[in-house]
Amino acid sequence: MSTNGLEGVMQSGNHACAKIRARWTEFSQWVNLDSNNLSDGQKLAVKYFTVAVILFFAQIVFGMLAATQFIYPSFLYEILDFNVNRMVHINAMVIWMLYGFIGCVYWLLEDESKTEIVGLKLGNIAFWVLTGAVTLVVLVYLLVQIGPGKTSSLWLINEGREYIEAPRWADIGIVVVMLIFFYNVVATFSKGQWSGIAGVLTLDLVALAGLYVAGMFYMTNITHDQYWWWWVIHLWVEATWEVLVGVIMAWSLMKLLGVKRKIVQTWLYIEVALMFGSGILGLGHHYFWIGTPEYWLTIGGFFSALEPIPLVAMVVHAVYDSGSHAFKNGNHPALAWIIAHAFGNFFGAGVWGFMHTLPQINLYTHGTQWSASHGHLAFFGAYATINIAFFYLAIQHWRGNVWMSGQSENAWRWKWALGLLNVGVVGMTIALLIAGYEQSFIERAVEGSTWAGYFSAQNHPSFQSAMIWRWFFGLVTFAGLILLIWDLLTIGKTETRKAQEIISE
Repeated sequence: MSTNGLEGVMQSGNHACAKIRARWTEFSQWVNLDSNNLSDGQKLAVKYFTVAVILFFAQIVFGMLAATQFIYPSFLYEILDFNVNRMVHINAMVIWMLYGFIGCVYWLLEDESKTEIVGLKLGNIAFWVLTGAVTLVVLVYLLVQIGPGKTSSLWLINEGREYIEAPRWADIGIVVVMLIFFYNVVATFSKGQWSGIAGVLTLDLVALAGLYVAGMFYMTNITHDQYWWWWVIHLWVEATWEVLVGVIMAWSLMKLLGVKRKIVQTWLYIEVALMFGSGILGLGHHYFWIGTPEYWLTIGGFFSALEPIPLVAMVVHAVYDSGSHAFKNGNHPALAWIIAHAFGNFFGAGVWGFMHTLPQINLYTHGTQWSASHGHLAFFGAYATINIAFFYLAIQHWRGNVWMSGQSENAWRWKWALGLLNVGVVGMTIALLIAGYEQSFIERAVEGSTWAGYFSAQNHPSFQSAMIWRWFFGLVTFAGLILLIWDLLTIGKTETRKAQEIISE
């Protein structure tokens, strides 16, 4: 390429970047957001929050496409495969929640450590690398839907392992990004001030980066392979994320309600101990039917029964902290979503999970829509709700700490978004539970897990009706998401009153 040609490309690139910056400035002015209110770490957090919301939208869109194909199998036939829709739906869910958690930590990091973030430039590079990788992986999913599985496809297209389908290069990238994230957090706390929250967060990030490696190697024995695969699905996604949620919730309660630090940190220690104490051995409830020794039936069943205990503790302290302060705070939508999180976490991850983890029950429910029912309520109740709560905390600060109450102008938006999203998810949960019950009864109990039983359950009127209701409540959820995004962009835009100052003891 000639020098003039290279200069032309560079000028075109600079022009494109200038246009993007101009459009972002126009957008910021329209929604009345002032980045001068944000620290450098909070500006990085906003980037993560933005991508999280975009992926949240993608998750619901692809979920609706998959739900439609479940009712009308010919919908988008040979254009967009059902398995691809389902894969993007689940992976978008996992990644947007991870983006949200990382953003939350970057947001609170400077406040908790009382110093500026160390390695901020490296953190920004990691964000763009991760976002570019996610975009490329999704495009590959959509453009390369069929083909043989071989070594090259494992590295470049799809690993073929349910829930962690990302190609190997993307797996390595995720671990590298987590290590950079770990460095930013530890180096910042080391430079500034340590706390109980800092200690728990640091230890959890070691597990967050390390446990993902368990899903990055294959073993010829399928039982061994499934054994380590569950370490990623159960411990990486459930245990380490639950601890992250505990950290985020502890900090949020101090900021929202002025809760004493020693109270939330004590509860955090108890929750962490119970989560890892029961969670690691409770992992055994995934080992019932993969060829492991029989003792896992007892271990997995008993310790799975203990897993809801820390979730009960979370509900108790959230409700108690809210009630003891008469719900006095300057951000009503954030508090409402935290309360929704406490109950959603307990019922979704705790009650709905425990309902079918005992081996005597799991024999009939394993692999049915019963599991999907638990998954929908658990992921939304345990993780999505706390991220949304933090989005409202962030947007309030971004607008200059304005008052956000249930009586504010257009408060109906966040209330309806809260209602529609929760009703939609609970509705899908019940519909999937009914479908799972029909499968467990007809496919497992009556027909004895035969192919004939599988198709008999799939064609049962109750199962098909449940799938239609799942689609309907998915539409309700989608409407709630649109309203939520609208509210996040506009809430507090015309508000001039300042929120009352909450002083943490």
